[in-house]
Parts: sequence; structure tokens; C-alpha cells
Amino acid sequence: MPAFVVVGAQWGDEGKGKIVDILAADSDVIARYQGGNNAGHTLVVEGQKTVLHLVPSGVLHEGKVCVIGNGVVVDPAVLGQEIDALRARGYLRDDSRLKISDRAHVILPHHKAIDLARERLRGEGRIGTTGRGIGPTYEDKMARVGIRFADLLEPEVLESTLAATLREKNAYLRAILGADALDLEHTLAEYRKHAERFAPYVTDTAVYLSEQLAASRRVLFEGGQGTMLDVDHGTYPYVTSSNTTVGAVCTGSGVAPKQIAGVVGIAKAYTTRVGAGPFPTELHDELGERLRKDGDEFGATTGRPRRCGWFDAVVVRNAVRLNGMDGLALTKLDVLTGIDPIRVCVAYEHRGRRIDDFPASLGVLRDVVPVYEELPGWQEPLTQARSLDELPENTHRYIRRIEELSGAPAQIISVGAGREETIVQQSVFGG
Repeated sequence: MPAFVVVGAQWGDEGKGKIVDILAADSDVIARYQGGNNAGHTLVVEGQKTVLHLVPSGVLHEGKVCVIGNGVVVDPAVLGQEIDALRARGYLRDDSRLKISDRAHVILPHHKAIDLARERLRGEGRIGTTGRGIGPTYEDKMARVGIRFADLLEPEVLESTLAATLREKNAYLRAILGADALDLEHTLAEYRKHAERFAPYVTDTAVYLSEQLAASRRVLFEGGQGTMLDVDHGTYPYVTSSNTTVGAVCTGSGVAPKQIAGVVGIAKAYTTRVGAGPFPTELHDELGERLRKDGDEFGATTGRPRRCGWFDAVVVRNAVRLNGMDGLALTKLDVLTGIDPIRVCVAYEHRGRRIDDFPASLGVLRDVVPVYEELPGWQEPLTQARSLDELPENTHRYIRRIEELSGAPAQIISVGAGREETIVQQSVFGG
């Protein structure tokens, strides 16, 4: 059975957690392939809210196996807290239901210290990092000085690697960043405990995923952030430190490209982003504040208020092309109820020139003017709708226009936060 992928089509926070939770019901294995605990996936099941940072969003379904792939960077302390919280509610009682790649890199205290110190020194030039140590961990991975779970489980390797690394990192922290040095023995003691706790979960997940696919199991991949935060294809440098697009599934999990059969993109019915960086359709008025309030637009990981704006078809069209998306899951459509008219950005204008594709230049992005279309809004609440026929005509019109502009059909439509508040038009699994 081939694999299927869920990818964010905007700047993250699109509602991937809810959609993965829904699709997990028809999956056997749910795997995360990039990012770290800088991402938060929010799920609402039977009125209870769950926020996940590292464990894949399929964990709330009985009998599913959750995999943390080699492309993820893992803070063991955060993962331990998450597992404890889930177990307290009756989930993850069976250790075999969670697997961690032996090649996944470990976030260490100096990574977080460096992340926070750098952001402090940037002042007004801050990029909006969460300070979780994600970027510095990926840096060490590429510099070939990182520590993987395989290394964490070998005491001599852990000690020798960490000792060499801390000599360099402490000098950098003190002399360049003006921060305190970290103690080797204290860090070793802490991470030896982590090694003991996580040993039962650690395995070669690339082999495991290959075996599951060969056995005709359904494997669903989830990413941590959205397309526009991809380190190569996003609004660089205001991006995350990994590739968030579909190509990262192969490098971040060890599955072959030909095993990926479908890609569903998640897009909000409007647009949000957290942190600094360009945002052409951002609203700085009462309407932007209304979207933030009605959509509960506050970061699941940091609690930071999200910046809000109109739906940007340039962004989503770009994501559809980059990821080869077969369809969209359109979320938070209910938040637009009562807004009339509703605007949609169809292109940008820059110094008299129309731009239909997302530009790389920050200078251009700072100066673009969105080209808007206006569509009639609706007053009827949507949360009780369970089929397209139950949606107002103007809602239909809005969905159709987004499909036309993005180049992808709306396969799933979310009309509320709850798992049941969803209209599934077409199964992403083709059945």
C-alpha cells in the first residue's frame, strides 16, 4: 500500500493536526518527517482539546502506530512530558505504539541557549524563532557534530561527542553571545536518564516503514510546519530550519519517492502567520483582530498572537505546485461567517507589473500590493453542516473560487474545531 502525505499550504497553523487526526482513522501508521517541538498540532475530540508537539496526531486513535522519523529533531524532555500527559489520559500505554528513529537528532541544552541568545542579539532584526533550539540542532546535524538517538544510547559515544561539542559551544556562548556556559557533567547525567527512558522506543524506522508499506499497511505522513516556512522555498530567512515540503518525506523518513501516492494540502479559509516576515494580505485593522479572536489564532506552542489576513491564492497556488497536491483540506471556513464582503488575493502588483507566482525577493515582497477580488459573504452558521448541500450558496461560491485559483479541489472542508465538524467530499485514500 502506498503512502499519503499531509502538507501545510501556507505559513503553518493551517489545522494539520485536526486533518491528520481524521485521516488517521483510515491509516495504520502515522509518521512525522521533519521539524521539532516548535510546531504544535491542536486536536479537539469530544470537546477535549489536545496539543501535540512531537507525537504524531494519530495518537488519539486506538491501535495506530506513531513514528518519529529521522528528519525530526527531538527534545527528550519535551517528548517525555508529552508521553506522560497522553498516558495520564489513557493513550500510549503500549510502548510498541511509538517508534523513534535511531537516526533522529537530539536537541541539547546548548542548542536552546544558542537559539535564545542569538535572537536576543538580533534586536529589531529578530526572525521570530520559538527558542526551542531547532535551528542550532539542524546546524549541528549538517556540520556532522550532532548527537542522534543511536549515539544517545551508547554511553561512550555520548560522553566523547558531548565533551568535544561543549568545548566549542561554551566558548561561543561566552565570547560571542555573552551567555553562560553549560556544565558537561550535569548535561551528561540528564541525558543518560533520557537514554534509559527512550531506549524501548528507538529503532530503524526507515526499515519499519518499508516493511509496513510492503505489507500493504496505510502510512500517513505529517509535517510540522507549512510550505511557506520551507528553508528553501519559503520566505527566507523568515522560515524554519528544515524542508517542510513533500520532498522532505523521503529524506526525513527513508521511504522511496515512488511509494508516495497522494498529497493533500491544508489551507485555512483565510491566512495567518506567526513571527516576523512578509505577509502581503495581512490585516492591521479591526477585521484582522476579529479573525484572531473568532479563530482563536494564538500559537499552540508559544501562545503568541498570530497575524491574520485575507486568503492569499498566490501562496496556496505556489504550495500546490511545489508539493504536487492532489487536493485541499480547507479549514476554519466557519470563522468567516458574518464577514461581507470577503476578499481573496488573486495576484500581486509591483510597480505596475502583475505577479502571479510567489517572488523570492524580500524587497519585492515588502512593496507588493495584493490584487483582490470580492466575494459575497454569508450570515448562516456552518458548524452543523455535514454535507455540501447544507452550506449556504455564497459559501459554495467561495469554495469554488478557491479551487479555481489554487488549482486543486477541496476534498475536505472543516466547519469547526471538533473532529465531527468536518465535511469529507473525497477520501484522500481513494476509497
